[in-house]
Amino acid sequence: METDLKFDSIPLTQGKVISVRGSVVDVWFENNLPPIYTLLHAGKDKEISIEVLTQLEEHRVRGIALTPTQGLARGMVVETDGKQLTVPVGKNIMGRMFDVFGNTIDHEQPLSSEVERRNIHQSPPPLAKRSTKSEIFVTGIKAIDVLIPLERGGKAGLLGGAGVGKTVLLTEMIHNMVGHNKGVSMFCGIGERCREGHELYHEMKEAGVLENMVMLFGQMNEPPGARFRVGHAALTMAEYFRDDEHRDVLLLIDNIFRFIQAGMEVSGLMGQMPSRLGYQPTLGTELAKLEERIANTDAGAITSIQAVYVPADDLTDPAAVHTFSHLSASIVLSRKKASEGLYPAIDLLQSNSKMATPAIIGERHYNLAHEIRQTLAQYEELKDIISMLGLEQLSVSDRNVVNRARRLERFLTQPFFATEQYSGIKGKEVSLEDALNGCERILSDEFKDLPESAFYLIGTIDEAKKKGDKNIKTDKSDIVSNEKFQETIEKQTN
Repeated sequence: METDLKFDSIPLTQGKVISVRGSVVDVWFENNLPPIYTLLHAGKDKEISIEVLTQLEEHRVRGIALTPTQGLARGMVVETDGKQLTVPVGKNIMGRMFDVFGNTIDHEQPLSSEVERRNIHQSPPPLAKRSTKSEIFVTGIKAIDVLIPLERGGKAGLLGGAGVGKTVLLTEMIHNMVGHNKGVSMFCGIGERCREGHELYHEMKEAGVLENMVMLFGQMNEPPGARFRVGHAALTMAEYFRDDEHRDVLLLIDNIFRFIQAGMEVSGLMGQMPSRLGYQPTLGTELAKLEERIANTDAGAITSIQAVYVPADDLTDPAAVHTFSHLSASIVLSRKKASEGLYPAIDLLQSNSKMATPAIIGERHYNLAHEIRQTLAQYEELKDIISMLGLEQLSVSDRNVVNRARRLERFLTQPFFATEQYSGIKGKEVSLEDALNGCERILSDEFKDLPESAFYLIGTIDEAKKKGDKNIKTDKSDIVSNEKFQETIEKQTN
C-alpha cells in the first residue's frame, strides 16, 4: 500500500486536546499537522480513537470520535502514528464477525497480529478496469429472476417496512450465493440492533453458511463516527476477495439509510450548514464515495443488495432520491402480500429492474415478463369489481385473466431454506429456465383444471401437477368416506 509507506515515514507525533463537545474533539499540534482521515489515539490506554475530518488552521485539527469520549478532558495528550483506520483482510477473516476497527466480536479466538490490514479509504476502480458487459446475477428465487433480474456487479435496493421479510430474503440470497456461485457473502449492519446481529449470526451458523461469510456491525448504540465508517470497512474487505482472490462477492447492507443518517449526525456535530430537510450538504458526495466502490471489474464483481428505509414512505425524500440514483433494481416488499401469506412478499408491479431489456435478458424472457406484468395489472384492476359483484359477473376472458394471475401469484411464491425450521417445508432453489417454463405454461392455460393451492409454495411447475393430483385423490376419498358415513347413519336410524 503506497499510502501506508508514505505515512510510515512520519515520526510519532503528539498533540493536546483543546476542546471536547460530545463526539467532536479539537486537537492542537505544535508541528506535523496530521492529514485528513488520520487516526488519533487518546485516553489512559489509548482506547479513545478520533478520526481527523478538517484542518482548522496551522496548528489545529477537528476530528470525530469513533468511540465514546467519556473521560476525555482538555489538556490530555493525543498520539498518532500518521496511519488511517485499517481493517484485516485475507482468508483468516472468513466466518468471523467484526466491528469498525476490525476487532473480532464473536467471542472466538482473536486474529493473529500478522494478518494483513488495509486502509478503509480506497478509491473506486477506474473506468478502464470496469467490465462493460451487463450480466445477470441469478439468485435462485423465481419472482426476482423472472421479473426483477439483478445485475452482476450492480446495486439492488430492498424496500420495505418492519416485519415484511427483508432479513429472510437477504438470508436466502446468502444461502444461494454460497451454494451455487461458490462466492463470498458479506453482511454489513449499519445502525443495526444488537438483537438482529445476534440472531443473524446464529441463523447463519445453523444453516452452515457461516464459513463462507464475513459479518461487520456498527451497532445502533455506537457513536455516529463508527456507524459512518463501517460501510467503508466492509467494502475494503470485499475488495480484497474481488481483486486479490478473483471471487464474486455478495455484499448485503442493512440499512443504507442509517449510513446517510450517521453522516447527517457527523455533519451536524461538525457545525456544517444543513441542507434540505436537515440533511448534510455533502450527502451526494458521501453516498457516491461508498456506492462507486461497488463494481464489476475484470477481476471479479461485488454485487450489492441494500435494505433501504424510506422515511415516512416519502419517495421524494433526499435520502431516497440519492440512493435510487445508484440502484439498478428495486425490490419492493408489500405488507399486503405478507398478510395474504404470499412469500416472498414482493410487490411485483411496484418492483423494477434496469436489466429487464431484450438486449440483456433476451427476447423470450422480456416478452414473458411483460405478459406476466400485464396479467397481474389487469387482475389488480378487476379486484374492485370482484369484491363488489363477485367473480360470476366477469366476462369469460376476464375470468381467464383472473385465473391465470392467481396461479402466477402462487407459483411465484417459494419455500426458503432460511425458513425450513419454522415452516417444515423443504427449501427450493429454482433455475431461471425452470421458472420461465412454469410461467409460460401457466399463461398458456395448461394447468387451468388444477386447483390454485397446487401452485402455492412449490419449486418447479412439475411439482404443481403432483400436488394437484394428490389433492384430487384426497377430495375423492373424502367424498367416498362421506357417502359411507351417511349410509352407516341411515342403517342405525332404521
